[in-house]
Amino acid sequence: MAKVRFLMIGVGGMGRQHIRRLLNVPEAEIVALADPSETAIGLVKETYPELANIAVYADYREAISQSGADAAVIVSPHSMHFEQGMACLDGGLHVLMEKPFVSGSDHAERIIAHAGKLNRHLAVAYQRHLMSPYIYIHDLIEKGELGKINYICAYQAQRWLIGATGSWRQNLALSCGGQLNDSGSHLLDVVLWVTGLEPESVSAVIENHGREVDIDSAVTVRFKGGAIATFNVVGSASISWHEDVSIHGDKGSVLYRNNKILVAREGEKSLTEVSVEELPASSDPDIDFVDLVLGRVSEAAAPSSCGLRIARLTEAAWKSAANGSKVISLSE
Repeated sequence: MAKVRFLMIGVGGMGRQHIRRLLNVPEAEIVALADPSETAIGLVKETYPELANIAVYADYREAISQSGADAAVIVSPHSMHFEQGMACLDGGLHVLMEKPFVSGSDHAERIIAHAGKLNRHLAVAYQRHLMSPYIYIHDLIEKGELGKINYICAYQAQRWLIGATGSWRQNLALSCGGQLNDSGSHLLDVVLWVTGLEPESVSAVIENHGREVDIDSAVTVRFKGGAIATFNVVGSASISWHEDVSIHGDKGSVLYRNNKILVAREGEKSLTEVSVEELPASSDPDIDFVDLVLGRVSEAAAPSSCGLRIARLTEAAWKSAANGSKVISLSE
């Protein structure tokens, strides 16, 4: 059986989630861990005894040159993604990058071009592309069952202001942005993916609550073709997590309510809940990436182009908020 040998760069909380999933993929083999934190490395080995004797590197550059890996999963602070990703590509590795991809659209354009030049796969771990409720919504819209999309309201609430206090996520130099650029990027991405719409202009109001990164964001997007979306990303919530997405077309509506889906098709005045049995199977970015490297699929579920378009949209929102909610054209 062909196996993809993985180097894990960054083995904190989310890094361990990728490790857990890869250990359940028969065609994947984790060959090295790269992280300067001895505590993080120790926790991985304690949690996963099968990795007790795995190669460990404090310097990811040494890991790239010495580990014999085929691919890397990068789960480090956001500001490090571009440099580490470029080094992995130069070392001949395919790269799966945690969201929100790299720091800004300029870096996104450069690393995408570099991966193309070197013929290496480059993908983003936007897992909603592989979650059954959102696959269902994507397919519903793609089949035209909602008709022309007119309006989207997307809402996400998280205890991020307090929960991320003191972490690198609220350090602008490391995170390159706040809640909108962190968990919020999932919300922006999944709406663009399920609808297939292309943003035309953006306006935003942002509140930092005294922190150096954004905490709460109200973002309005006008899409080519006329559809409007409002994104409400709330990092100051007291609840741990909630996510809602409502999509209305001229033939029907679909509502996502924290994993529950309600649909009204053409001619139906009320919503009907979709049963679990009607949903497609779920997967995850690690399984998908192994399939990509092995040639079983021709494109990642969330290719690097998704990271680029969210970087452009996020930058436009920040620019709008910094200029008194001025409408920013995505063609600027």
